Amino acid sequence: MASGTQGNGDDGTGAGGSDAAVADAKAAAKAAAPPTGETVRVDSWIWSVRLVKTRSMGATACRGGHVRVNGERVKPAHTVRVGDEVRLRHDGRERVVVVKRVIRKRVGAAVAAECLVDNSPPPPPREAVAPAGVRDRGTGRPTKRDRRELERLRGLGAPDGGPGAPTS
Repeated sequence: MASGTQGNGDDGTGAGGSDAAVADAKAAAKAAAPPTGETVRVDSWIWSVRLVKTRSMGATACRGGHVRVNGERVKPAHTVRVGDEVRLRHDGRERVVVVKRVIRKRVGAAVAAECLVDNSPPPPPREAVAPAGVRDRGTGRPTKRDRRELERLRGLGAPDGGPGAPTS
């Protein structure tokens, strides 16, 4: 064994070949793109740019009315073009993106980010979305008093003025 002949991932470029990997990913994205002027199904596109995990989740979101293209609800087979605004409600958050490039196949995250312009509002801070009335793990079954306090925090008091309703 000669020293320095073992493969250490360095191909002499100094970057370990990462520039070549990015170039390969961009070439794959170009290969995934349809011919010029062509369109792509919206469920396929939102899956390709990694807005949803699977294409069937994208189709389900479209059928449920959670996907809008240029302001109108669309079916999964609706086509998107460059410049269209796509709104997607997913995981309790609304994503607003503008189509920059249409692609058919799923590509790497860095390349997918180049295919859209993200105009989504920032996610709410974590402390603002903390659930009310979460019990510590291992504290056991809640007592009647604990349950009533949790219901009061969640706004689930008895509306008919019964025994669980707050008194004035």
